[in-house]
Amino acid sequence: MKAEFNVKGNQTMQNLDAIFSPESVAVIGASTKAGKVGHDIFANILRGNYKGTLYPVNPSARSILSVKAYPKISEIPDAVDLAIIIVSPEIALQVVEESVKKGVKGLVIVSAGFREVGAEGLAIENKIVSICKNAGVRLVGPNCLGVINPMPSVSLNASFSARMPASGNISFISQSGALCTAVLDFAANRGFGFSKFISIGNKADVDELDLLRYLHEDPDTGVIMIYVEELRRGKEFVAAVKEITSGKRPTPILAIKSGRTSAGARAAASHTGALAGSEAVYDAIFQQSGIIRADSIDDLFDLADVFTFKAETQLGKMVRKIPNGNRVAIVTNAGGPGILATDMTVSSGLTLAEFKKETVAVLERHLPSTANIHNPVDVIGDATQDRYEIALEAVIKDEGVDGALVILTPQSMTNALETAKAIVRIARRTYKPIVCCFMGIIDVSAGVEYLQKHGYPVYRFPENAAKAFAALYRYAEWMNRERLAPFTRTHKRDKAAEIIGNCMASGQHYLGELEGLEILKCYGFEVLPTHLARDGKEACDIADMIEFPVVMKIVSPQIIHKSDAGGVKVGLHNKDEVKKAYHSIIGNVKNYNPEAEITGVLVQKMAPEGQEVIMGANRYPVFGPLVMFGLGGIFVEVFKDVVFRLAPVCRNGARRMIHGIKGLKLLTGFRGKPKADLEILEKLLVCISDMVTDHPDIAELDINPLLVHAEGKGATVADCRIILRAAEEPKKN
Repeated sequence: MKAEFNVKGNQTMQNLDAIFSPESVAVIGASTKAGKVGHDIFANILRGNYKGTLYPVNPSARSILSVKAYPKISEIPDAVDLAIIIVSPEIALQVVEESVKKGVKGLVIVSAGFREVGAEGLAIENKIVSICKNAGVRLVGPNCLGVINPMPSVSLNASFSARMPASGNISFISQSGALCTAVLDFAANRGFGFSKFISIGNKADVDELDLLRYLHEDPDTGVIMIYVEELRRGKEFVAAVKEITSGKRPTPILAIKSGRTSAGARAAASHTGALAGSEAVYDAIFQQSGIIRADSIDDLFDLADVFTFKAETQLGKMVRKIPNGNRVAIVTNAGGPGILATDMTVSSGLTLAEFKKETVAVLERHLPSTANIHNPVDVIGDATQDRYEIALEAVIKDEGVDGALVILTPQSMTNALETAKAIVRIARRTYKPIVCCFMGIIDVSAGVEYLQKHGYPVYRFPENAAKAFAALYRYAEWMNRERLAPFTRTHKRDKAAEIIGNCMASGQHYLGELEGLEILKCYGFEVLPTHLARDGKEACDIADMIEFPVVMKIVSPQIIHKSDAGGVKVGLHNKDEVKKAYHSIIGNVKNYNPEAEITGVLVQKMAPEGQEVIMGANRYPVFGPLVMFGLGGIFVEVFKDVVFRLAPVCRNGARRMIHGIKGLKLLTGFRGKPKADLEILEKLLVCISDMVTDHPDIAELDINPLLVHAEGKGATVADCRIILRAAEEPKKN
């Protein structure tokens, strides 16, 4: 019954196997009354044709559903692999102790009333976890739906969902038990089967990462779907999941995260802090670990369609086909759906392939004069399967095409089944993926059934098909991602630590450019000559020394956004302008905030021309530093075109960050402008990641703007701010 795992000597994994493929199960708290959880779980296991031995445990019952009951687990005469516990928290503690003494290898506590209700429940939960850890017993729950293994060799429905799902190669993990029942119903309607189905509840012991590792080794699992509310492990999660999604035997992971819009921008002293809500953290985690994120449950199943299906090749092998690029050919017998598919294709990060002359010539020769022979190819409503076959074969052979989307609408001349057969014939001869959209239900059902039987994803609407293909492309990008040689870095870590330590010792937690630039210099940033002036004459002398033109900026711990207070003057070319600017800045700031403590005015060499970008970092409990990159200056506030990654960020991650912003074209020679020095941006992102990793006292950091110059000319810090943690705050990783 038990699956074979390539995890030698790993007791933890073996005990998880005891939870999902047990030889014997005891249901502690099994009830004689229908409708009670203890009765229904026992009934579900019994009626689900469980292949092992089942024992009900109830001190007040002789039998349950005609199966002999035992008053205690200790009185069961045989060994028990798995105990399902459905009793109150106070009794659960005693039951766990008895189960451990019995030699049980795994526990599932379905009951609620633990950490989710307060301190008393948490204390009981912690005691149970301690007992299990000392005994090497793994625990799922408490406060969960249970576990399901529908594979015919096990057939275990140890949950209070009456529905036993069909067997398949998808495993599903959810923190929400209520969502599980809805997903099971939804899956049955769409014909999905599962390998494992797990509700993890409070995650007192077994959590998402444990299960992802286990399911990655499970020969029955080809794709993992996961519903996430919160993760409690940070860097370890990213590192481990990256191996799962891109190692020697990669397993695709599809995720949906709750609360996408509930945690938005927060009050913070930096742009990075304000933009780095919890969603930025989870987007970074998913991006860095290769998890593909879905927007809804419906999307999750659409994506599962395209990842679970493996197509049969001419040699009879079943393989998952992924595209080498994002160039898609669309073949349709209706203009409207073709346009919808085109729109979604482009908005999903794909491009319409441009056909070679030879391809266009073939289409022109074999399609009617009314057909559209350019992408999207419209074979016209009266198309038979022969016309589809000619068009699809022509475009899929084109070297400029990475995959195809075939759309069929049911019309009187359309033979859905024969068209499906033609698609499969062509698909078997190509390594490129083909995704289908057969619109309708009854009239196209024979074709849909044929495609699904032969392992080809088919959707009811073109938008869904295009989004699924886009997810397949993102997966291909992840699998084939670039791996660059790391930069050589020589940081002055000790000097930076000394500056930070001195500031904290003096109670200074907001660092402007004077101290901030010195710290940045320690990590390889190019900074401008900058000095503090306390009166107009000193400002003139400094400007004369560092040479004109200069920039002047207010220095005040109460003035965070200097421009808003009229505290910045740029392009000053002589002493008269500097003197006037000094008094103007002081006056503006006093009017803006009469209580502001004014330290002085910075006089800074004016930076050479460059494109404004922003780099920053913010620190989160559990996950550690979160590094940001995007368009800088005022653009960061207007467009919020930024991306985040958890530190440490390597050169590969830095490049993907830069290429992840929507405004990338502004850095690549847009409209005659010189291409920006992207390599220095990569290096500086790695450096800022090193800085916040080396110095946990840095809570928030902005470099805005960082002026990136033409290729090979580097980048210059024009403004920065660093927020140190308050003395009473604990360090966050």
